[in-house]
Amino acid sequence: MKKKIVANGVHNYTAPEEYQPPRSRQVQEHLEWFMGLKLGFMMHWAPGSQLGTYESWPLSDGDAAWSQEDFTWADPEVCKQQYWEANKTFNPVKFDAASWAQLAKDCGFKYLLFTTKHHDGFCMFDTDTTDYKITAPDCPFHTHSDADVVGALYREFRKQGMAISTYFSKPDWHSPYYWAPQFGTAPTRNVNYDISQHPDLWEKYVQFTHQQIRELCTNYGKIDVLWLDGGWVRPDNLDQDIRLGEIVEEIRSTTQPHLIVCERTCGGEYENFITPEKTVPDTALTVPWETCTTVGQKFSFHYTDVFKTGRQLVHLLLEIVSKGGNLALNIPPQPDGLLPAPAVRSLREMGAWLKIFGEGIYETHICAPYWEDSLFYTRKEDSVYGFYAYDEMPELPDKLTLHLQEQVLGAESMRTGQKIKFRQEGDGVTLNLSEIAMGGAFYAEGFKLTVAR
Repeated sequence: MKKKIVANGVHNYTAPEEYQPPRSRQVQEHLEWFMGLKLGFMMHWAPGSQLGTYESWPLSDGDAAWSQEDFTWADPEVCKQQYWEANKTFNPVKFDAASWAQLAKDCGFKYLLFTTKHHDGFCMFDTDTTDYKITAPDCPFHTHSDADVVGALYREFRKQGMAISTYFSKPDWHSPYYWAPQFGTAPTRNVNYDISQHPDLWEKYVQFTHQQIRELCTNYGKIDVLWLDGGWVRPDNLDQDIRLGEIVEEIRSTTQPHLIVCERTCGGEYENFITPEKTVPDTALTVPWETCTTVGQKFSFHYTDVFKTGRQLVHLLLEIVSKGGNLALNIPPQPDGLLPAPAVRSLREMGAWLKIFGEGIYETHICAPYWEDSLFYTRKEDSVYGFYAYDEMPELPDKLTLHLQEQVLGAESMRTGQKIKFRQEGDGVTLNLSEIAMGGAFYAEGFKLTVAR
C-alpha cells in the first residue's frame, strides 16, 4: 500500500532506491558541495506565530483532528479567521537579521533554510503576485527598514559566508486559484475544484506559482537550493501538475545553472536530495539526504515548547552525519522577532562542541561501520574520525576499540591534541585512552586516525 505523503503534518520521504541523480553536471557538483555543509539553520516564521499554534495546518479542516488542538479560545471558524488576519497585527520590531546570522555562524551552521512562504500563502518576501505579504500596507511591519524579511536574511547570512536554501510551499491556501472561494470551503489540503473541469483556473495557479519562484530565484541573488514543500501537489494526485520542470529549467538556463531542487517526496529529476522529517534513516545512505527536525517539539513557535539540550543536538548531529546526511535544524522565531532563549542556549552549546570537533563533521563522508553502540564514524581523505558519545557524565574507558578495515598509521585526541597509543589486530583498532586529560570533556569525544590510502 502506498504510504501517505503527509501524516499529522509530517512528510514521509522517497525511498533511497528510487533516487535519481540530477542530469546536469553543474548541479551534481553543487550538490556534492552542499552535502559537505552538514548543518543548516532552519526557521518557520509567519504572522500566525502570534497565536502560538501550528503554522498553516489549522486552516485545513481535513487535518483538524490534530492541527486544531490549540484552537481553544473560540470556535474553530473564529480562530481560523483570526489566523488569516494575523498579518494585520504582525510587527516583530525586535527582528535583527544580522544577529540571527551571527548566531548561526557562531553555532557552526553553514546554510540557511527559511520559509519564504508556507501553505497559508503568506509571503515573507516582496512579491508582485499578492498583497498577502510582509511588505503590504496592512502589515504594521511594512515600514521597517528590513520589512522584506527574506531579503534581509539572505543579505546577512551571505555576509557570514553561508549558503541559501529557499523553502517554498507549492500549495497556497490563500490563493483564489487553489482554494477557489466560488467552490465553497476546502474539505482537504488539496485543490478544492476539479482541475479537468476548470483547466483555465489551474493554469492561473501554475503561472502564479512560477512567478513567485521566478522572483525568489531572480531578485535575491544566488540561491543554492530550491526546497519545495507540499508533496501532495503533484501530477498523480488530482492532476495537480504545476509543471515544475518548466520554471526550474528556465532558472537554470539563465541566472542559476547550479540550482539544486528538492521537490520533497515526488521523486524524479527534481528531487535532488531526499528529506526525512523528524526522523533519521535506520541505515547509512549513499544518496544525498537531509533530515529536517526541530530544536524543540514544533516547527512553528509555541509558547509552551520544550527544547532539546546541547548534548542531544550533538548526538543527533553525529547520528545523521555518520549515516551520510545533512541536518536542517529548525528554531522557531518568536512573534516579536527574537529567538527563544532556551533554544539559543542549546545551539550555543552545540556550537561550542563544533568549534573543537567540526573537522570531523564538515565535508566528511560515510565510513564503515558507520556507527556502533556509542561510536560514530566519518571520513575525509586519509583521516577517519571516531566519536564516542558520552552519557550525562563524560567518562572514557581506558581502552576503546574502533572497527576499521584500513591500516591505521597514527591516532590523536581532537580535543587535547595528545597522541594516542594504539594496537591494530584485524579490523579492530584499540586506543589506549588512560592518559587522555578529561578536563573540558563534554557531550562526545573525538579521535582522529590517520589511515593508509
